Amino acid sequence: MQVRGLLFEEMSQLRREISLMAARVVEDLGKSLVVLRSGNEELAEEVKESGKIVDSLQLKIEDMTLALIATQQPVARDLRELITVFKITSNLERIGDYGVHLVKAALRLSDLPAFRSVERIERMVETAQEMLKQAFSAYLAQDTNSARRAAALDDKIDSEHKALSEEVLAFIKEQPQLVKAAARLLRLSGYMERLGDHITNICEGIIYMIEGSHEELND
Repeated sequence: MQVRGLLFEEMSQLRREISLMAARVVEDLGKSLVVLRSGNEELAEEVKESGKIVDSLQLKIEDMTLALIATQQPVARDLRELITVFKITSNLERIGDYGVHLVKAALRLSDLPAFRSVERIERMVETAQEMLKQAFSAYLAQDTNSARRAAALDDKIDSEHKALSEEVLAFIKEQPQLVKAAARLLRLSGYMERLGDHITNICEGIIYMIEGSHEELND
């Protein structure tokens, strides 16, 4: 097999592995939402265990990428994609971590008085799921405009975080005895707000990979 043919085949395999990693992270976010709504401890453990698999996938993909760089000597567009892989997997791993943070926080919040603001957390996670799905569709389709549209959804997450913060601060004034629970919710909202930032980083990587230019999205 010619060198270019071998590189094409191995790059295709690499993309499949990255897609599997992204799909698992999206699925884990969905399970985290169920835990937030139900307090399902068994499902929470599934998310935690899956987080370990995500970590293993990151290492596997990065090892594959390093091997390709060392043995196939890619240039130009192919090299940019391989460099971008490290950015994608790093951000996916962080998104997976926040899914684990979510289930841990959900179990702690389940015994506390219901906060209406939890619904905003749910919307933030749902938006993050949609962002991630769109980002990886853009990656596989090599479509920068789709990547930009995916990143633009981060504005919805930021708006929910801002509104939640205002609601919780007002709630603390009314019921100061629940300040610790409110602080937990604020901290969780901060984690979920960062989901959008990490997915935006992935979108920026996709644009660099395709166009060869660095573009700041949602600044």
